[in-house]
Amino acid sequence: MNHDLRIDHHSEIPKYRQVVDLLVSDIEAGIFKVGQRIPSINETSGELLISRDTVEKAYVYLRKKGILVSVRGKGYYVGQVNIHKKIKVALVLNKLSNYKRSIYYSLSETLGSKASVDVFIYNYSIGHFDEIVSNQMIHYDYFVILPYFKDDDATGINIIRKIPKKKVLLIDRNLELLKDYPVVYQEYEKDIQTALETGISLIRNYKKINLVFPLNQYYSRNIARGFQIFCQVNQLPFSIIDQLQESDVNKDEAFVLISDDDLYRFIKICRIKNWKPGKDVGLVAYNDNPVKELLEDGITTISTNHDAIGWFAAQMILTGDFKRIKSPFEFIQRNSL
Repeated sequence: MNHDLRIDHHSEIPKYRQVVDLLVSDIEAGIFKVGQRIPSINETSGELLISRDTVEKAYVYLRKKGILVSVRGKGYYVGQVNIHKKIKVALVLNKLSNYKRSIYYSLSETLGSKASVDVFIYNYSIGHFDEIVSNQMIHYDYFVILPYFKDDDATGINIIRKIPKKKVLLIDRNLELLKDYPVVYQEYEKDIQTALETGISLIRNYKKINLVFPLNQYYSRNIARGFQIFCQVNQLPFSIIDQLQESDVNKDEAFVLISDDDLYRFIKICRIKNWKPGKDVGLVAYNDNPVKELLEDGITTISTNHDAIGWFAAQMILTGDFKRIKSPFEFIQRNSL
């Protein structure tokens, strides 16, 4: 058995399934060939330091799948090596949100029955991210990672580099120090400029445009930089607001809201003032979802195509054609602007 692979006693994957994965890996690698006897239940139990019952459960599972054949009094033998197992994909996200759910559903749907996708959330924690990578590295064929580590990109990058490079596919962020890795990325600074430029004729109907950009959340600062450049190039009066207050919301001004929490607060303020988005104030939300299509007779959004990110990632995995792809970003006009 491959001595580089060991049972992870802290993993959520049952130990018997880990034994199954180890044996399948050895068979696929040619360590055990058709008709060859594999180590006995007692031998594997002693080598991996786990119970005999756990090993027996794994062997019985593989026998039922036809991968192993048992011979009374002699042990277990390899029955087949042409094992069509599913591709195992770990989707590692900084947090869970509607945007991330869309990526998951698109990735999973595009991969279909050829792969299984498990989701891991590290909540911006370097320690938790390191733990996920260390514990799961041997159990997955690919790691699809959204690399967002607060202010500690360098440590996060070093952790990513611990994973065999052929297993890694990045999404969302284009990190300069990982420019040799495949990625489906957003270009935050240019994306917001291009999208708002599409709606410039509508934006000019307002006296001022405001970006509500919460500094206590982990959005890319390049969004704010791109917004500022857009306003300066087009000679638009603008401001960037950290924490949205009722006094910030003025009639005949347009607002670009990055956070959904700020969006819902903005709508509440408008209702208190009896103002309607698209008439009394302009409203543009960041990252589209079905709810925004329904709220306030339709909220105008600027958004990456979340489904496309998942689709591109899945296609790379299915075809083996790994590359660097810019995710589409668009201005979706509705009634709020």
